[in-house]
Amino acid sequence: MNSKKIFFELIKNKKNCRLGRIHTSRGLIDTPAFMPVGTQGTVKSIFSDDVLKTGTQIILGNTYHLLLRPGIEILKKFGGLHNFMNWKKPILTDSGGFQIMSLSKFNKIDKKKGAIFTSHIDGKKFLLSPEKSIQVQKEIDSDILMVLDECPKLTMDKKIISKAIDVSTDWAKRSKIQFGEEKNKALFGIVQGGLFKDLREESLNKLIEINFDGYALGGLAVGETQEQMFDTLEKITKIMPSDKPRYLMGVGTPSDILGAVKNGIDMFDCVMPTRSGRTGLVFTWEGKINLRNAKFKNDKTPIDKSCKIRDLNKYSKSYLNHLINTNEILASMLLSLHNVNFYQDFMRKIREEIRKGTFDTFYKKNINKYN
Repeated sequence: MNSKKIFFELIKNKKNCRLGRIHTSRGLIDTPAFMPVGTQGTVKSIFSDDVLKTGTQIILGNTYHLLLRPGIEILKKFGGLHNFMNWKKPILTDSGGFQIMSLSKFNKIDKKKGAIFTSHIDGKKFLLSPEKSIQVQKEIDSDILMVLDECPKLTMDKKIISKAIDVSTDWAKRSKIQFGEEKNKALFGIVQGGLFKDLREESLNKLIEINFDGYALGGLAVGETQEQMFDTLEKITKIMPSDKPRYLMGVGTPSDILGAVKNGIDMFDCVMPTRSGRTGLVFTWEGKINLRNAKFKNDKTPIDKSCKIRDLNKYSKSYLNHLINTNEILASMLLSLHNVNFYQDFMRKIREEIRKGTFDTFYKKNINKYN
């Protein structure tokens, strides 16, 4: 058994589909796993206890946003994010690398220093270096930490991506040194390389030399087609270490998840369940439903008769349509909870199908439902 308190157990590997388990000091994570996004210490509009009732075993927090608000001093007073938000299960934290791309107009990259940000909240300047990112994640008391990386926007310019790999590799080394010998935490490297097989392999091999507890794939779900994403995954996962978790960052729809699982991915996160819930879009076993549509105005049926969390099966589509179209906060709460619960049901079904050896049939039945 691995001497670290966090380690990955590969239970089954059938035609690239992997069934596994991540052991942490705060509980098990069955894989393939979906992590609801709690960027600022909350899975938006859902009580932590209700997130737990969906079967969620791990959530995601964000270093950049938590550094700004509530700030590290407050989190330190509470002994970390778990106590602050009343969540006792594992937490993975993004390093702030995605914000280097998504908030590019607010920052400038200095390879030696890191990312120099101008806060999008109050305009104050601050440095997010690889070392600072790890320090903040430790203060958050994250269970799985991510290295700081440069995630370029979608481009076919190999020079831009190659330069980002150089920066990201250097920052990964510095992140690993700052991480040190933690016995109850894990540190994941992030593979970049865009849609180029050779650059993906270059990035991965450099990270393997550094030796991380898991390997994430960044720079996808940034505007490429689903076919391009699956093609990239198929090529790179074939050479990824089989004894370490594989995490596809920022993905995605149920169809995205199915295709990624088929290509050997173990972990996912995405804001889609809650963001969609806030706009009236829900995910069901029949596909997507936009409850804002007028056709649901007189529909007495529930979204899912079998869902008993918060008695969601007692609310009609007609009532939910009314809440959405009158901008009631309850609509966001109910639909976000429904979507997170559906995603976790979906992941449980995926794990069951892999275990039974029938994933291919499940894949063919569902792959086109959610595009």
